[in-house]
Amino acid sequence: MTETVLQEARKKLIFALDVADADTALALVRKLRDEVGLFKVGLELYLAQGPAVMQDLVNAALPAGIFLDLKLYDIPVTVLGAINTILHGVALITLPSDLGPTGLKEIVDAAGRAFNILAVTVLTSTTAQDLRALGYDPRYAQDPTALVVLRAQMAQAAGCHGVVCSGREAAAVRQACGPEFLIVCPGIRPAWAAVPGDDQSRIVTPYEAVKNGADFIVVGRPLRQEPGMEVEAARRVVAEIAAAMQEMAGT
Repeated sequence: MTETVLQEARKKLIFALDVADADTALALVRKLRDEVGLFKVGLELYLAQGPAVMQDLVNAALPAGIFLDLKLYDIPVTVLGAINTILHGVALITLPSDLGPTGLKEIVDAAGRAFNILAVTVLTSTTAQDLRALGYDPRYAQDPTALVVLRAQMAQAAGCHGVVCSGREAAAVRQACGPEFLIVCPGIRPAWAAVPGDDQSRIVTPYEAVKNGADFIVVGRPLRQEPGMEVEAARRVVAEIAAAMQEMAGT
């Protein structure tokens, strides 16, 4: 496997910084910045440390970038006010698809293209039983993929640059939305990395997600559950990504 292929594979790996303190986050960033393409900052770290931590993370992450996954959910004017506080250096942000086509379009149009905006379709922890309990139409509650595709097409029509979805739905989204639409897949579980008490329900391996059309995969706990082994674990995931890329390219 060539270094060129591995380099492209690294760009597809997003490491989830799901920790609560800045020192731990920055140490992980410095350890993994040459092994991954992006670092995901979610609610845990952002709420524990506040926006001030972002500049340190952006600076420390280079050459990797930052994916700010806050799923900003409010009326468009409030969301836009929050987006205006985001620092340069953030590559991706997330909005819930529940904002609907009008809200998504208004926000995307006003935000410009400083970063790519992704709509979160259906959380990877959500089950068909959850959807039924929430009152979804049975055709979508029984088939989450149909709901994900519906929301992906809505987000694309609203101008979003891509979506977040399970790797199980990535192939259907790719077919429905075309090759340029970004697909980011969390809920990634390598076969060799069991997560105790896992709360994810619609999971796939790194290899499966990329084969199904994912542009990026988000991996957190499988990489950091053994302290001191983060780099080795990241390289194993990158090797899976690269294997999928080579198979898709027919090489």
